Amino acid sequence: MKGLIQQLRQRTPLGWLQLSHEKSRLLVALSGIAFADILMFMQLGFMNALFDTSVLLHRQLKADAVLISPQARDLANIGTIPRRRLYQAMDVPGVKSTQPLYINSIDWKNPQTQRKTSMLVVGMNPERITVDLPEVNQNLKSIKLSDTVLFDRASRGDYKEIIAEIEQGKTIKTEIQRRTVTISGLFQIGASFSTDGTLITSDQNFLRFFPQRQAGAVSLGLIQFKPGDDPVQVTSALKAYLPEDVQVLTLKEFIDSAKDYEAKNRPIGFIFGLGTVVGFVVGIVIVYQVLSTDVNAHIKEYATFKAMGYRTFYLLGVVFEEALILAVLGFLPGASIAIGLYHLVRNATNLPLSMPLLRGVFVLLLTLVMCTISGAIATRKLQSADPADMF
Repeated sequence: MKGLIQQLRQRTPLGWLQLSHEKSRLLVALSGIAFADILMFMQLGFMNALFDTSVLLHRQLKADAVLISPQARDLANIGTIPRRRLYQAMDVPGVKSTQPLYINSIDWKNPQTQRKTSMLVVGMNPERITVDLPEVNQNLKSIKLSDTVLFDRASRGDYKEIIAEIEQGKTIKTEIQRRTVTISGLFQIGASFSTDGTLITSDQNFLRFFPQRQAGAVSLGLIQFKPGDDPVQVTSALKAYLPEDVQVLTLKEFIDSAKDYEAKNRPIGFIFGLGTVVGFVVGIVIVYQVLSTDVNAHIKEYATFKAMGYRTFYLLGVVFEEALILAVLGFLPGASIAIGLYHLVRNATNLPLSMPLLRGVFVLLLTLVMCTISGAIATRKLQSADPADMF
């Protein structure tokens, strides 16, 4: 190992010398790689935000398993199931309790800007703890009042003044379905790609907001198991006992199915994945153009090295050295700009965009592969070059 390190230190950095000789070309190459990296970072960031926001409410449910409609797609199109299935589930050994949950999207008027926006409304039994949100559970008594809701402080839009007034204990009123509603408290979940935020209220208020909905048609059935019972066996028993008009999923399966739907059935998930591939291909093309131009510009020098006895493997190493240098130097500004863009988008849209270490490493590896592929393509002419044909 020491010998290898010493060899590398004594080796003339031909790749770096060739790149730095044409500084304008180097700058263009680094800009192109940074652009490709930014494109990949943004597409991966949006795709991850799509998956995360699609299960924000799922993760807060106090349940071991859920009952949903077999036709359920996402929370905005979740369908309904008969409420009596929850009573039937209580007959299965190992089931401790069941709770209905009502979900629907609605247009409401922003009390600060008076603009209409799409919100997800969740109706629950105020006598039971249904979600793992302390602020909601502390305000369950307030949502028993007619036309009273709790508001998601992480909603997308301009709500700073309203949130400040609610925190000071002031009463805020707005409109839902031509009904005047009161905001009695705050909690935090976050916006998604389909809705700008969430409102939580009682099941009775929910049915007032949606008079066409029947109390016997619920969106979700939340099931809690008895402590000590095998969750797998209880879930299997539920699937065998309940009719086919309901689907039984563990909470983890419910979360995974929501992400899977966004990835495979929603065009936006495909678009973000395609955008990542496009960024990768763009990077390959840019780096190939730079390396190919560099090889053609120095083909006589490479021929001279061959005539002096240097093997083709050594010359290929020079080109790959250039590719790796471009990959690292182009990645650094690309990652820095992407972090800044994440911050801007997060502030503007309230989407959970961040730069996890794993994504940074993944894009760096993609960049190295991208530049290596470009280097391999650019060296085809160099491998077949004959010194006698160069002069």
